[in-house]
Amino acid sequence: MGEELIPSGPRRPNPEARRIAVTGACSFLGRRLLERLEEDRRYETILALDIRQPDVALDKTRFHRIDLTVPAVDALLAQLLEEEQIDTVVHAAFLSYPTHATSWAHELEDVGTMHLLNACRRARPGRFVLCSNTMVYGASPANPNFLGEEHPMATWSRVRFVRDKINAELQTMAFADEHRDTVVSRLRFAPMLGPTVANLFTRFFSRPVAPVMMGYDPLLQFLHESDAVDALQLAVDGDYPGAFNIVGKGVLPYTTILALMGKVPLPMPHSLARGLSRALWATQVLDSPPHFLNYLRYLCVADGKKARAVMGFTPQNGIKRTVNDFLGVGPMDTGLPDITRAQG
Repeated sequence: MGEELIPSGPRRPNPEARRIAVTGACSFLGRRLLERLEEDRRYETILALDIRQPDVALDKTRFHRIDLTVPAVDALLAQLLEEEQIDTVVHAAFLSYPTHATSWAHELEDVGTMHLLNACRRARPGRFVLCSNTMVYGASPANPNFLGEEHPMATWSRVRFVRDKINAELQTMAFADEHRDTVVSRLRFAPMLGPTVANLFTRFFSRPVAPVMMGYDPLLQFLHESDAVDALQLAVDGDYPGAFNIVGKGVLPYTTILALMGKVPLPMPHSLARGLSRALWATQVLDSPPHFLNYLRYLCVADGKKARAVMGFTPQNGIKRTVNDFLGVGPMDTGLPDITRAQG
């Protein structure tokens, strides 16, 4: 047997015959991206990687059962990416809401990212796109009104749901530094709402009653699910290295959001809410951990100016339309203005 051939450089995408692999194919972003790629003639080979087959019509997409928590999966992934000559890898295998199975979540998001990047070190795709979240900035009283991509991530956070995503980003940043000939994009999506997406925030706002921390009413920011997929497709189609905040148009105070949604606000001192939330989380009655309450106290609003200027991403939906679509109602004039920041 001859010596193993190692490619001299990363596989640059052929504009007319793209070859892409998507981890987390059953996630919201993974499924919706696969649907679009199926209709795009430029994509010749599409690999859907997950522990189960996504519930979408697959024509030119091929499903491979991949478990990122398996210790030896990096070798299997590398072989698959090399054999299929994949030029673009999209990493969307991240949880959309917290779980009590924290060790498994860590293996999936943190260690799983390590396995995937190890495979990419060998297979050397020309592009790597990471699907992250603006929650990595953390909610803090020290946060500015709008967080730019240069703002440090909340490595101090005690929220495991957030820390695993931060660690995945840190690993991806190190990979980008080591492999500068691979275009590495990190998309930080604002909390998504819409008629079909399911995540921490859609679960939270599906309850009839919502806690309000007494003395606090932070501005909130959402991203329409269709705008999120638009941004992801832009990143897959182009070369946009670095981090990008992917956000919707406008922000509104938390209590105004509750009023738009017809939710009953329940004012509570933070100390009481924290203790109650901790007890309900521990008994698995509540599906959001107690540290999530910080996002109902302090700002965590990201600035989308860089994505507009560099990627050409312009969200099509304002925050009121996004809320209405989540509620399943048509457009309506609430008489409430979106609070926006002028983009330079």
